[in-house]
Amino acid sequence: MSYQLSAVVADAELLREHTAELDHAVLGALRQDFALLPVTPQLVEELTGALPDFSVAERSPDEPFRLILSPSLAGTFARWSRSGPVAYVEAEFVGGLGYQSAAVWLGGRLTWGPQVESAFDRPREGWPINAALVELGVEPGPWIDAFAELGLHLERDTAGWLAHGRRRLSPDYWDELAEEWEEQQSGG
Repeated sequence: MSYQLSAVVADAELLREHTAELDHAVLGALRQDFALLPVTPQLVEELTGALPDFSVAERSPDEPFRLILSPSLAGTFARWSRSGPVAYVEAEFVGGLGYQSAAVWLGGRLTWGPQVESAFDRPREGWPINAALVELGVEPGPWIDAFAELGLHLERDTAGWLAHGRRRLSPDYWDELAEEWEEQQSGG
């Protein structure tokens, strides 16, 4: 099974405010009043006026992201962060192998990361996306980690997040479906 993510995560109101006039911005609702903005080539072009560039190198501290964060794109995230913390998160897994990377901007500047992980040999809270989400202010809850707490596991790829946002789904929708299924399975 594969998983792919390229998105901005921040407070839902912050993202609504900064993307309201954009044609290619679709927000996906997350828990704790956060939202996810899938970063598509069309969105990058709309934000920067240029087509996105992608790295073909192995992920490393020197090249933590597949999407190359141009000065213009990083500058956009920095501007948005004057209203509150903003994270760019990226992950790609196929058959259990892959990576995740993250960076956080606050107050108009990069304040955390970027970090990249492909070994996953340390505790989950130290993985880049989990650590970045804590920097955003994600609170611990009943889920295994901050990633699941927000609901980032609910969609498998950018197309799924775009559909999630366009249909105005929330993580509660998926939780209710799971509860319904469990009830049917138990004969209740």
